Amino acid sequence: MTEVPEDFLRLDAWLWHARVAKTKGACARLIEAGGFRLNRQPVTKAHARVRVGDVLTFALGERVRVWRVLDLGERRGPASEARTLYEEIAEGQG
Repeated sequence: MTEVPEDFLRLDAWLWHARVAKTKGACARLIEAGGFRLNRQPVTKAHARVRVGDVLTFALGERVRVWRVLDLGERRGPASEARTLYEEIAEGQG
């Protein structure tokens, strides 16, 4: 097992691991543009700390996504690996 030095990851790095955008810089720009919430609190800093159990709310495409962080990840792997980093929380949208 690879050692993880911290129990958190920068939000931009976590989004990159989760394959939200193609580059870490693009993830940072999405965050800085606004529209992200971390545990219901607005966040515009790419260096915000993400921990296992946190809830992210953000718009992706035309849908609002609500994800619970299940793992921090160690790298940007294939999409199948990225999907193991979070679970989509079903919202009562009609």
